Amino acid sequence: MKQEEAVSKVHEKLEKQEPLIELRNIYKIYYMGDEEVHANDGISLSINKGEFVAIVGKSGSGKSTLMNIIGALDVPTKGEYFLGGEDVADMSDNELAEIRNRMIGFIFQQYNLLPKLNLLENVELPLLYAGYDKKERRERAMNSLKKVGLDEKWKNLPNQLSGGQQQRVSIARALAGDPSLILADEPTGALDSRTGREVLDFLKKLNEEGNTIVMITHDSSIALEAKRVVRIHDGKINFDGDVKKYAAII
Repeated sequence: MKQEEAVSKVHEKLEKQEPLIELRNIYKIYYMGDEEVHANDGISLSINKGEFVAIVGKSGSGKSTLMNIIGALDVPTKGEYFLGGEDVADMSDNELAEIRNRMIGFIFQQYNLLPKLNLLENVELPLLYAGYDKKERRERAMNSLKKVGLDEKWKNLPNQLSGGQQQRVSIARALAGDPSLILADEPTGALDSRTGREVLDFLKKLNEEGNTIVMITHDSSIALEAKRVVRIHDGKINFDGDVKKYAAII
């Protein structure tokens, strides 16, 4: 299957309103000597287009392993993962890379901005890998910076910005390719409470505009900012419901 065909098939499935993400009996098993460690232990999960879902769990719970599988950064030991109805396990490494680049926008705790590139160039970089021409890269990157209120600072280097501004650049980079899924890994973890509040409010705004967001966090108070909470404990889901129900049990 060609890379473009893989992406096209996923978009076709999404238009039919099938679940964006569907995990079926996912296991991720590591071996420490003779001991099996089940980082994910039979997880089944469905997420529809337009949802804002927080995956919450303590360190070692398996939430980061699950994030890597959802983000097509890793594959399960066994089980099935469908993205837009397409079986990710059937894709080659190149097709997975294409899916990540075109369909998933990543937001990381540490921003991962390249220090020698200005803001526009940082936002453009994944578009370059995706094969966009220079004119479209510039237009998409500038529009994305405008969405986060940083278009007038496009010439600045990352070290000339505050932590909150750098995280907004990473959000702009995630949005530039118009992804089907925004995957946010501890997006407020490196920020003070006020700046973290701004980032969460912006993620909510993106979701209200129709973006699908999956946010990974260890903090239950952050998880309550989503519309649905999935809690991971010892590699299994032990809660999956709306935030009101989750707030009542924590």
